[in-house]
Amino acid sequence: MERPEKPVLGEMKQLCRRIQEACSELKEDLTPYKIERFYRLAPMRLYTLSKRHFVLVFVVFFFCFGVSTLIGVSGPKIISENYYNGLSVSANGSKTGPFDLRSQPLSNYNQQLWLTCIIQLDSNIADLSLREFGMNVELQGVMQDASVMRISNNMHNKNRSLHCTAHQQACDEIIVLHLGYLNYTQYKINVSFRNLQDRIRNVTFVFKMYNATFSQVEIWFRFVFVVMTFIVTCVFAHSLRKFSMRDWGVEQKWMSVLLPLLLLYNDPFFPLSFLVNSWFPGTLDAFFQALFLCALLLFWLCVYHGLRVQADRRLLTFYLPKLLIVGLLWLSAVTLGIWQTVNELQDPTYQYKVDIQNFQGMKIFFLLLVAVYVLYLLFLVLRACSELKNTPYTGNTHTHSHTHTLTSVLGSPECVSAPAEFLSFYGLLNFYLYTLAFVYSPSTSTLYDSQLKDNPAFSMLNDSDDDVIYGSDYEETPLQNGRAIKASAKYQDESGSD
Repeated sequence: MERPEKPVLGEMKQLCRRIQEACSELKEDLTPYKIERFYRLAPMRLYTLSKRHFVLVFVVFFFCFGVSTLIGVSGPKIISENYYNGLSVSANGSKTGPFDLRSQPLSNYNQQLWLTCIIQLDSNIADLSLREFGMNVELQGVMQDASVMRISNNMHNKNRSLHCTAHQQACDEIIVLHLGYLNYTQYKINVSFRNLQDRIRNVTFVFKMYNATFSQVEIWFRFVFVVMTFIVTCVFAHSLRKFSMRDWGVEQKWMSVLLPLLLLYNDPFFPLSFLVNSWFPGTLDAFFQALFLCALLLFWLCVYHGLRVQADRRLLTFYLPKLLIVGLLWLSAVTLGIWQTVNELQDPTYQYKVDIQNFQGMKIFFLLLVAVYVLYLLFLVLRACSELKNTPYTGNTHTHSHTHTLTSVLGSPECVSAPAEFLSFYGLLNFYLYTLAFVYSPSTSTLYDSQLKDNPAFSMLNDSDDDVIYGSDYEETPLQNGRAIKASAKYQDESGSD
């Protein structure tokens, strides 16, 4: 009577063991961010690249970046300038005005219009340094039928300051007005100065607008990057289609966000700026750029923090400090942009650097945020490097991300007023993301073991089939070791219990 109980007890023990293993596996699946992270990720091409392939990736990256820079160097100027002597356009021959100015015929390809003035003073200019003076500006628009429309009902009265030194023959250039979009084919502007009397030697006015030829180049340049980004995004998404999103690495999840944002950064709606006379397309473009750049800053923080072995990605401790820093950067940039746009629509002579009393405080706040971000990023990089020796599996990831991050930061120009700087800046960000998408995408020759999870028959072929599937020219990863050892131990327990 006791013999039938042994098989029943053995089956009960085996069932309890399987239930325990199922619970442990469920707990493992629900805890994605511990040491197991390094063998639970979808396989990335980065882990299978040899040193020769790494060099080839960098060569292709710098070659594409160099091509975009050469196109910018050989391309047309961004800004066209037309100079007018103040004495030749003065209504009554006075050096303080009124000056009757008329811009050249404009098209939508000119995009925006600036009017600046350069004031030359008499030889005795020491008492005029940083002296405030008044400026009256009246703006009118000329229609295609030559009719003149008054853009604003009242004359704009502004106070500006002269910044001069004893060694300068001319003071610093002053912005008279700025039009964010062109609603007329030509503009008539009447300018006069107050509180300068006859101390002015001469005044030079400069009309500045986007070069129409450059605008055409910019349309094609952005269009090419929109198409390339769309293709890269589709290919990257297609490469991850056979993997569960739960098994994506943090880099792959970020790329699935950054690539669509890069598509918006290249702005597929940019041609609307030349079809619609409105402030909306330009504001939308600025919003997309700020959104992508801040998302890229957040990506760097999360990736470098995630390189740590014991990275605990809780919302309050991991994401909230980063979102707070980058969110404030984004909010300050968008606030200044919207504030400038709204006020320029009402007053083209408005300048937030001069007319906002709190601008200096906002500027200091923004610079403090940038300093905090840089220090935080350096802290994460140094701490990740100190732990990198204990996680050789992520050594290539850290080296690749660190090198490309430095390339993007150091290669980003402070301003994009020259065509080479403008096109190289766009090329740098686009090719940087394309390179990351390539190295973070799954290898086409790699079979992900989540589909063969806990299959002892497959795991026991670890010494033969793995060489065929994964290749024998690189070291076996913890992903393979962890799964194979776990499945082998499970198979031996079941064999022993039988």
